[in-house]
Amino acid sequence: MGSRIEIKPVSTKRDRLEFIRFPSSLYKGNAFWIPQIEQDEVKMISPATNPAFEFCDVQFWMAYLDGKAVGRIGGIINHRHNAKTGKCFARFTMIDFIDDEAVSGALLQTMEQWASSHGAANIHGPLGFTDMDPEGMLVEGFAELGTIATIYNHSYYPQHLERAGYRKEVDWVEYEVAPSGIIPSEVERLAKIVMDRYRLHMLHPKSRKELLAYAKEIFDVLNLCYDNLHGFVALTEKQIDQYIAQYFGFIIPEFVPVILNEKGRVVGFGVAMPSLSRAFQKARGRLFPFGIIHVLKAMRKNDRADLYITGVHPDYQNKGVNVLLLSEMHKVFIKRGIEIVESNPELETNAKVQAQWKFYKNRQHKRRRCYVKEIH
Repeated sequence: MGSRIEIKPVSTKRDRLEFIRFPSSLYKGNAFWIPQIEQDEVKMISPATNPAFEFCDVQFWMAYLDGKAVGRIGGIINHRHNAKTGKCFARFTMIDFIDDEAVSGALLQTMEQWASSHGAANIHGPLGFTDMDPEGMLVEGFAELGTIATIYNHSYYPQHLERAGYRKEVDWVEYEVAPSGIIPSEVERLAKIVMDRYRLHMLHPKSRKELLAYAKEIFDVLNLCYDNLHGFVALTEKQIDQYIAQYFGFIIPEFVPVILNEKGRVVGFGVAMPSLSRAFQKARGRLFPFGIIHVLKAMRKNDRADLYITGVHPDYQNKGVNVLLLSEMHKVFIKRGIEIVESNPELETNAKVQAQWKFYKNRQHKRRRCYVKEIH
C-alpha cells in the first residue's frame, strides 16, 4: 500500500498544542529559525483568548503521513477586512510542511475548499489575524537569523506555493543597519529643524507606568497611519487592550521614542527592543522556568536590536518626523552599545521608509512575500 495523507481539523486543546509545536520538529537544528513562546501562540489560536475571533471565521488543520505529523495550516476570513475592501478574501496562516508536494498540496486544497464554502473568491497569505502578527513567506535570506516578529521558513516553501497556483501579491523587504557611534550630522540637523518648526518635543518616560499612560493614544495613531497598508484592519478596543497587557509591561521605555506636539498629543512613535532572537532559541518556546533568564539577559546586554513598528500621525507625515524618531533611537543605540539593527519587514514600495537607511551602512538581506490565488 502507498503512503496515506490525512488532514485533520484542530479542535481540542491537545490539538492546538500539537499544532503550535510542529515547527519545533520541522526546524530542529536550524540556526536561523526562532521558536515562538508557546503560551502566546496558544492564546493567539484560541477563541477564548483572541478577540479577533469575534469578527473572523477561523479553522486550523494538521497533516499526517502514515500517522506522523508532517504539516499544518490555518485559514482566516477576516470579515472586517473584507467589509473595508469590498472583496471576499480568505487568508492562509501558520503554514508549515515537509518537502513533499502531496502534503503541501493537500493542506492548501483543504484550506481552499473551506474558504470557498465560506464564500471566499480569493486566498492570500501567509497573513495573520492582524498586521501585528507575523506575515509574509520568506523568499530571500534563508541563511539570515530571523527575528521574533517574523516568519522563518525552509527555502522549498515558495516553490510549493507557486506550483499550487499562487502568485506574488506584495513583497516586504528587510534591512540590516549598522549605526555608528556618532549620529550622522544630516540626521541631527534635520531632526532639530523638524522639532523647532512644528513645536514638537520628546516624551522621556522614566518608567513603564509613565509610558503606559500614552499607550491608548499610540495605538490610535497606529490605526490612523497604518490604514492604507496591505491587509491592515484597525485594531478594536479589545485588541488594543490585549496588546497593551501583553507588551507594555515588557518593553524598555527608552527604546520607545514618543513625539508629542505642543498640546501634548502623540504625533509619532517608534518601538524597538534589544534582539531576543538568540534568547528565544535558548528558551525553546517556554519562558518558565528558565527561558525568562535568557530573555532578561538579552534585554540587559546586547549588541543587536530590532525595530518593530513606527508610526506618524497623518497630519504630520511628509514633514521629516521619521528623522526625529531615527535620531532618538540612534541615541539609545549608542548608549546601549548596539552595533546591528534589524529593520523588520517594510513594504517594498515604501520608498520613504527605505530612504532613511541611506544615512547608515546597510544591506537589504531578506525578502518575504504575500501570495494570492483566485479560487472562483
